[in-house]
This record gives sequence, C-alpha cells and structure tokens, in this order.
Amino acid sequence: MNLFSGILYNFKGLWLGIRTPRLLLLGFLRFAVVAIFTVAVSGLILAKHAEILTLLWQQPESPWIVWAWHLASWLLSLMLMGMSAVAAYLLAQVLFAVFIMDLMSRITERMLTGQVTAAPNAPFIRQMGFLVRQELPRNIIPVLLTLIIMVLAWFTPLGPLLTAIGPMVAAIFLAWDNTDLIPARNLQPFGRRFKALGKAPLFHLGFGLPFLIPVLNLVFLSFAPVGATLYHLDRVKKTAPPSTV
Repeated sequence: MNLFSGILYNFKGLWLGIRTPRLLLLGFLRFAVVAIFTVAVSGLILAKHAEILTLLWQQPESPWIVWAWHLASWLLSLMLMGMSAVAAYLLAQVLFAVFIMDLMSRITERMLTGQVTAAPNAPFIRQMGFLVRQELPRNIIPVLLTLIIMVLAWFTPLGPLLTAIGPMVAAIFLAWDNTDLIPARNLQPFGRRFKALGKAPLFHLGFGLPFLIPVLNLVFLSFAPVGATLYHLDRVKKTAPPSTV
C-alpha cells in the first residue's frame, strides 16, 4: 500500500458512503456533531477574546505602537479559533463520533462480508468502552506531536521544513484514527496497533491528505470510516492463507 492507494481508498469510501443511504445519514450526522461542537466551543472561547487579550497586554496609549496591539489581537483570534476547533473535534470525537464511526464501519463490513468481526466473547458494551478509551491516545498523541513540531519550527532554523512536516503528521494520525477501528474493536493491544501504523506510513499519509483540504476535510472525515474499513478488509484478504478444498 502506497501513498496513492491511501488517497484512492479515501475516495472509494466517500463514494460508497454517498451511495448508501444508511452510511450517508450517519456521515452527515457525524458532520453535524463536529460542526455543532466547533461552533459552540469557538463561540465560547472567542466571547472571552477581549478579556484574554487584556490579561496578556493592555491596549497602549501611544499611537505609534497601537498597531502592534491590533495585530496581536488578530493573531490571538486566529490562535483561539484553531485551539477551539481542535478542542471541539476532540470533545465530539470522544463523546459521540467514535460511536458513529464504529457503526459506519460495522455497516460497511456487513455489507461486504455478511458479518462483523469483533473480539470473541466480548460484550458490545466492553467493545464500545475500549473504543472510547482508545480515542484518547489516538487523538492526544497527534495533537502533542503537532504542537511540539510547531514550537520547534518557531525556535529552530528548520522552521520551513517542520512547518510542512506538521500537517503531514496530523494527516497520518487522523487516518490511523479510522483504520484502527476494527483492530481496536477486536481489543488488540495499543502497542500492536501502533506498530501496524509504523508499517504503513505512506498509505496513512495518502489516506489523510484529503483531511488537510479546508472545509472539504469535514466531508472526508465524516465518511473516512467507510474507506478505512475497505482498506482493512482488503488487507485481511491479502494476508489470509489460501483455502484448501
């Protein structure tokens, strides 16, 4: 699986999701959940914009430097919007979206194979609880890595290179958040699943590249579980031993 394969599976999942009424409904439901959380958290944070800026820097009286204060105000607004978007996505993902994602994956798997793979003898509640717990490291790790890369980009000569690497790292982990659904549902240990990510970085980068397109990324993210399930099923077919008659 290479970079192009990842892009292709993302588009295949989007196309199948659009053509399947149940998946289409769930995809737009996930889109609505993330959008509502984003608007709510963004509004809450931006409403406190003036107070935050006042704590950081009182408006200067000198007309010679007041322009810098206004510039700082705009930069703070952009930073708060970015932070609120990330916080809203994480909150929506952990509380609601993981259930929608797993349901979309189950529907896709049942459509193509007639059954849903899950850990044997594991109750549905346990599977869901495990999935929710896995959302924390799967989302916190990329956020922390992205923040570290951003800080290094600000304070080291490698700024231009690191600025390009940051979004690619985020794309890889966003892709893994979807391709990891079925292994996590089967209660595979985190270390084993993380190693699987390390074996296919180019595929995950390709799968995650559409997530970097502004506005459209919400659409691709909404239907990403479908494409990720297609990828997982094809990978299982290739690694399964040939049947003997």
